[in-house]
Order: sequence, then structure tokens, then C-alpha cells
Amino acid sequence: MSRSTTRANPLRDPQDRRLPRIAGPCGMVLFGVTGDLSRKKVMPAIYDLANRGLLPPGFSLVGFARRDWADQDFAQIVHDSVKQYARTEFREEVWNQLAEGFRFVSGSFDDDDAFERLRRTIEELDEVRGTGGNHAFYLAIPPGAFGTVAQQLREHGLAESAPDSDAWRRVVIEKPFGHDLASARVLNDQLDAVFAPSSIFRIDHYLGKETVQNILATRFANTMFEPLWNNNYVDHIQITMAEDVGIGGRAGYYDGIGAARDVIQNHLLQLMALVAMEEPTTFEAEDLRHEKQKLLASISLPPRLDVATARGQYAAGWAGGAKVAGFHDEDGISPTSHTETFAAITLHVDNRRWAGVPFYLRTGKRLGRRVTEVAVVFKRSPHQPFNATSVEDLTQNALVIRVQPDEGMTLRFGAKVPGTQMEIRDVNMDFAYGGTFTESSPEAYERLILDVLLGDPPLFPRHEEVELSWKILDPILERWAAKGEPESYPPGTWGPASADAMLARDGRVWRRP
Repeated sequence: MSRSTTRANPLRDPQDRRLPRIAGPCGMVLFGVTGDLSRKKVMPAIYDLANRGLLPPGFSLVGFARRDWADQDFAQIVHDSVKQYARTEFREEVWNQLAEGFRFVSGSFDDDDAFERLRRTIEELDEVRGTGGNHAFYLAIPPGAFGTVAQQLREHGLAESAPDSDAWRRVVIEKPFGHDLASARVLNDQLDAVFAPSSIFRIDHYLGKETVQNILATRFANTMFEPLWNNNYVDHIQITMAEDVGIGGRAGYYDGIGAARDVIQNHLLQLMALVAMEEPTTFEAEDLRHEKQKLLASISLPPRLDVATARGQYAAGWAGGAKVAGFHDEDGISPTSHTETFAAITLHVDNRRWAGVPFYLRTGKRLGRRVTEVAVVFKRSPHQPFNATSVEDLTQNALVIRVQPDEGMTLRFGAKVPGTQMEIRDVNMDFAYGGTFTESSPEAYERLILDVLLGDPPLFPRHEEVELSWKILDPILERWAAKGEPESYPPGTWGPASADAMLARDGRVWRRP
């Protein structure tokens, strides 16, 4: 059944606003079902989609892992994950219908017999569940295994549907998309050899967040903002993703990757692209990607990377009223590791709109609080007919888009303090998603998984965007590799002193979220 057939189903209420977003017959194969990503994000999101009526009745989920499980064992794993992490209420009738489509295939990624069993399982689901040959392969596995799995899917006839069929096969991969430009190109070649570019979905879960998509709505649906969105009025832009926790049990992944590769190369550069790109002709995938790629291609680095970037590692100390270990004391971390847990960089955009406007990107662990935000800081008024004492408490106007938590926006501007004197202070006008809309926001993975099943790709970066991002970051990483150790910073602070100095050289300061 095609999407158009699903939309025109006469048994559905034509006023149902969900109608264009209900997936047609399909199933998903989940590789890496034992990992945190599958248990905490993917499995609960699938249930939440079913609970919202956005999956077809015959939707099927096949788990693939090196475990000696039966279908019932896999169903129990999904059940436990859903009960613990699902966003919506647990309903037995939804669960029972969903669980009928669960299957499990045991095997390793280089096990030919296992992939033959997977092929037979998919054929059986097409027959008994009506999945119609439409299947998405979700690779929630280390990037080093992507090529092996993709090759196995091709060799066992799973990557393509039957020649006389209009069914689809798609592959979903998670970051990191390589660790530099060269490795990203190798990974892209491995996937392109098996799947068409339009069938490869690279998930950046930040792009599925309502508040990230609201950047586009804020810019292009409101005449009060877009005319000011340029170097005539904007002084600089800060993009921050801060975490108040350490690396936890992720030493095996994090050491050697670091904050810049883990967050800046994907999340923050994608946010920057949405904030700074030109208005697309439409929000169709190709138009949106075209503008993002143009923006990423126009980004340049400052000439002196030693003063225009900063990196650090959190030390031992106190955070949130508890004593915490330093990065070098974490389990699995070498005492000589140079991996950064904090990264800040300065970028410029070489076009007419943004000439002279610096973009400051920062991310880190064990910082003051958990927050992700974009702050558009405006220039000061060119002339203020007030005496100095009247405006001593007045800072620059700013529009702050809060991605998480407390999703929403804050507009900071100056207002007169009540009284007989002309005294002006900052005030905030606040918009919060939770207090404005009665609908609860879906979790990012709900939106993105549904987009995969619908074949709706605007929120998924193509390999051109990935490679452009690495071209930006690689020179910084090379400079850091030759520079020595990252600077230490106390837990619960906002990073090393070099990050403050980076902005101070430009006469600016970091916003304190």
C-alpha cells in the first residue's frame, strides 16, 4: 500500500490531522538490540508511535543480536524498555497488537546463516503481517560494523526489493559518521555501494526536536525577526550544548572521540546551519538541504586557531553537592589521555548576510547545568539619549531559543523601571512550549523513525553535509593534536579560562544560561 493510498483511506476520518503522517505497511529490523540506544530510545519510540495510531496494524519489528533468544525473550526486552522509557501510557491492547509482529534472529554480523534466517523471517512477515516488502534496517551498532552489515544485506538479497515491486528498503545509521573527513568518505562509499542515497537515513536526533524545527518557524513565519537576521543588527551568535554529568560508562566510546567530534561536528553545526542559512524555496528535502549545504560551504575558520578555539578536561571536585571524579580518574580512561571534554570554537560565515558576525559554538561535560540553546545577541543601539547611570544595568538585546530543557524562547530587551527616574533594565519575555500548547511534544526519535518509514527525508543530513562539517572541524582537531594537553577546569563551572579569553579578545562574554 502506498502513502497516497494510506492518506485516502475512506475508513479514516478525513478531518484526522494525523492522516498524512500514518505509515503504510512496513517493518523494521533493529541491529544492536541490546544497546542503550535501542532500549532507551528506539524501542520506546516505536511503541509511542503505535500508541498514537501512526503505525500500520501489521507493523513488525525484528531484533538481530548475538544472543540465544527466542521471539518471546526479545518481546520481553522490548516490554521492559517500553514500560521504563516510553513517553505515552502503556495500553495492553496496543502492546498486544504490536508484540504479534516481534521476531528475533540470533547471529553475528559476519554470520551468513544468520542473514539467511533474517531473509526468511522477513519473507514470512511479508506474508503473515502484510508488511509488503517494505523494511527499514536500523543499525544501532558501532560505525565500524556498518560496512559489514551493509554488505551482508546486499549479498543475501535484503537491500533491494523485488524488481517488479514498488516496495522499499532503507537503512538508518547513527553518528558518529566517521572520525574525520577521510573516514567519513570511506563510510559513505560503503553505504552507497549497497543503498541508493535516497534510501540512506543518517539520524541526528537533535534535528527531530520540536524546538530545533521551531528555529525555521521563528525565522520564516514572522516578519519581526527575519529583517533583523543579518549583520546590520546581529552582533554575534552563541550556540551551547552543556551537560552537567561526566562521561559515565561511555569511556570505550568517548576516549579518542571527544567533545568536538561527538557534538560540534553534527549537532552544533546543524543548528548553526538552520540559524544562518538563507530561506529555502520550500521545506522539501532538496530545497532545505541545498540551503544548509550552501551555508556549511561558506563557513571559514579564524586565522589564529590557538586563540579562536578552546578545549578542556574536567577535573575532580564537587558538583551538585557531590564529590565527582576527574576525567582521568574515570573507569577506562588513560591517565595520559588528551581527549577533550569541553570544546569551544569561533566560526565565520563568508557571505553578505553574516560578514563580520562571529558564531561561537561550545559544548562540554560537567558544566554548570544541562542546557542546549541558541542565543542571537543583537548590537547595541547606535545612539542612546540617556545618561550613563540610567543604562548601567542594560545589556544587549537577545533572542534565546531553548532547545532543552524548558523548551521555548526568551526575548531580552530593555524597559523602564517604575519610578520617577529614567532607569532602564533588562526584562525577559518568555514563551514555553509546555505552558502554551496542550499537545505534548513527541520525542525526537518518534518523529525521525516515522520519517524513515514515510520516506520523508528533510531532517536527515546527506553525505555532502557530513563531509562539509568534517572539512570545518579537521583543521581544528589537527591543531589541537599538535598543541598538547587540554586545559583543566573545575566541575560545575562553565569550562576552562581559555574559553572566556576566547570571547574576551573580541570584547564579548559567554551568556550564562
